[in-house]
Amino acid sequence: MMMTMEYHNPVLLLASVEGLNIQPDGVYVDVTFGGGGHSKEILKRLGPNGKLFAFDQDEDALANTLSDERFCLINENFRFIKRFLRFHGIRQVDGILADLGVSSHQFDVAERGFSTRFEAELDMRMSQKGELNAFKVINEYEEATLKKVFAEFGELSNAGAIANTIVNARKDKPIKNTEHLKQVLSKFLPAHKSHKILAQIYQAIRIEVNEEMNVLKEFLLQAEEILLPGGRLSVISYHSLEDRLVKRFIKNGMFEGEPERDFYGNFSVPFKTIGKLIVPDAEEIKVNNRARSAKLRIAEKV
Repeated sequence: MMMTMEYHNPVLLLASVEGLNIQPDGVYVDVTFGGGGHSKEILKRLGPNGKLFAFDQDEDALANTLSDERFCLINENFRFIKRFLRFHGIRQVDGILADLGVSSHQFDVAERGFSTRFEAELDMRMSQKGELNAFKVINEYEEATLKKVFAEFGELSNAGAIANTIVNARKDKPIKNTEHLKQVLSKFLPAHKSHKILAQIYQAIRIEVNEEMNVLKEFLLQAEEILLPGGRLSVISYHSLEDRLVKRFIKNGMFEGEPERDFYGNFSVPFKTIGKLIVPDAEEIKVNNRARSAKLRIAEKV
């Protein structure tokens, strides 16, 4: 039990699970199992005939699996939610919970390369099966592509200068680990802001390595398809890029543009928003600093 709590401290636990409006005999999916905190809370509310499927692409999470005949853990990326639920004979579900981003465990294991605190190889893969890692992004991407990654996914105004500095530095020798990367970029890291800027740089690389924005889009489109009418979607995001996508999709079922209106000026949307945006209170942030940027949105399938 202790290992699970240290593995990942679930954020907005009660609010995100309550948002699912759990029916005791329903079928639910926790697409980001991690340490199992959200899954345990869902199982508490399910009756003997309820069912919970969980996804986690990280092999490390398998050690936290729950011994419960109503529970099934699938070691896959949640971008394949529809395919793997079908494999288990499930076509529609009553609720889906997603706690996006990186687990505490992934940040805390130095060699995974997610944290700005440790020296580590340039990895940042959420699944060890992934072909692309941070080393390839930093050492093999063309300058224009690197600039796009830092601008779009790190929202860095000096993305071009950062990309140019990396490309020039790697001409001498490959940039092998996080410390080397920090040295190369030292001129962009003034002491008073270094942690914030590094976090943006790391975020950009991590999103690229794990295709996080594409994965999120694929997941949301499938969630709309497999949720039963009245089924709930509960999504916790940690940065504005994710939250904007989730908010927009819930509002009009699209990631860009506006839905077409009918003759009467109405447009049909797949979801209705339930309640207001939920953020952690000061107490939760004090206990779990990683909760500080969390945003929870809940929607119901129309």
